[in-house]
Amino acid sequence: MNIIGIIPARLASSRFPNKPLAKILGIPMIGHVYLRSKMCKELMDVYVATCDNEIKAYIESIGGKAVMTSDKHERASDRTAEALLKIEKETNNKIDIVVMIQGDEPMVTPEMITDAVAPLTHDDSIKVSNLMADIKTKEDHEDPNEVKVVVDKNNFALYFSREPIPSRKKGIENVPMLKQVCIIPFRRDFLLEYNKMEQTPLEIIESIDMNRILENGIKIKMIKVEFDTYSVDTPGDLVFAEEAMKSDLLIKEYI
Repeated sequence: MNIIGIIPARLASSRFPNKPLAKILGIPMIGHVYLRSKMCKELMDVYVATCDNEIKAYIESIGGKAVMTSDKHERASDRTAEALLKIEKETNNKIDIVVMIQGDEPMVTPEMITDAVAPLTHDDSIKVSNLMADIKTKEDHEDPNEVKVVVDKNNFALYFSREPIPSRKKGIENVPMLKQVCIIPFRRDFLLEYNKMEQTPLEIIESIDMNRILENGIKIKMIKVEFDTYSVDTPGDLVFAEEAMKSDLLIKEYI
């Protein structure tokens, strides 16, 4: 089975301009994501999809592969789909599963990617999966930059929100607080189908792509991971991630 990883990245960001090239322990964040993703044995190859020459030049400087894409994309999945078709054309090899790995997850591990892909390789009915992890504080549960998810008893997503779901307003303190971890494997044909779907009301309201899938009646398998993960949405998050990564055991394998 031909499984590849694609990391969509762009310099323009309203919350954190030039975020992919912001350094963590001396290495641009996109470099951490790329080098760590390359360690996953399930991936035949890893590419960075970008519209910025600076990102392309950096990835190529560390021996990586980059695909130039349109600067008109608003969603990471659109950029990933364009890169997917370009890679297939260049390699003359059809891809079965593409893992969209967000470039702001500098603590991604090979095991996380393996866990995310497993449902698609074991069950042909699953079109897309996603990771989730525990939210450890009420402050993070209430942070609108943290995408929350609630799931059914079989760990299929029910809803994604930037609001603190499930609610604690009825006085119940011990609620399951889960966050989305943006490592998202798609079956190749479903990614292209998904990108042809019109944006949906809840997707727009929440600004969360995954709600488009749910609103079209398609299931998303969620996989719980126990790894500590810190997505970087703001300069403050970058400082926090750098401190956390000082004790990260995987770093010594590529620094």
